Amino acid sequence: MTAQEAFNAASKGGFNDLEVVLALCRKHGGACVIGGLAVNTYVRPVYTLDADIVIATAKLPLIRADLLAAGFQVHEETWSLNARMPGSDLRIQFSKDPRYQSFLASTVPAKVLGCEADVASLRDLVTGKALAWSDPKRRLSKRKKDETDLIRLAEDYAEVRPMLPEELRRQLPAE
Repeated sequence: MTAQEAFNAASKGGFNDLEVVLALCRKHGGACVIGGLAVNTYVRPVYTLDADIVIATAKLPLIRADLLAAGFQVHEETWSLNARMPGSDLRIQFSKDPRYQSFLASTVPAKVLGCEADVASLRDLVTGKALAWSDPKRRLSKRKKDETDLIRLAEDYAEVRPMLPEELRRQLPAE
């Protein structure tokens, strides 16, 4: 069984859903995968059922319409446009946070669960994860996952260490 087949089975069709969403994003000029799936393209992957994506803010209404036409359930939150295919466990979140819009200018081509996609550059990914980690309004469990992602990146990429908050740098062994 391939990784894509395993993910699709575990997520009840999430791989197929991701392919559809990424195709819709390309139709509208591209997007940038952020969050755990992007981290997984840089370091040994861990399991996630979230697909966090940034697309130009002006394109969100077009994406919303296309997602609905493709059969996705869509709802809006203050900071995200969320989509899910009925029966699937994959949660797709398009960030509305303006701090992530600049990530679109420096994407890196990668395979996300076997799908061709643009992901956040390593620098932008660390910046975004550090923003999420430092947000006191986020649930502690989410902040701890962000912390783990930052540490995983720093363990494999020494150039990331100076970008980390001091509290996290102290946890890393000296080089």
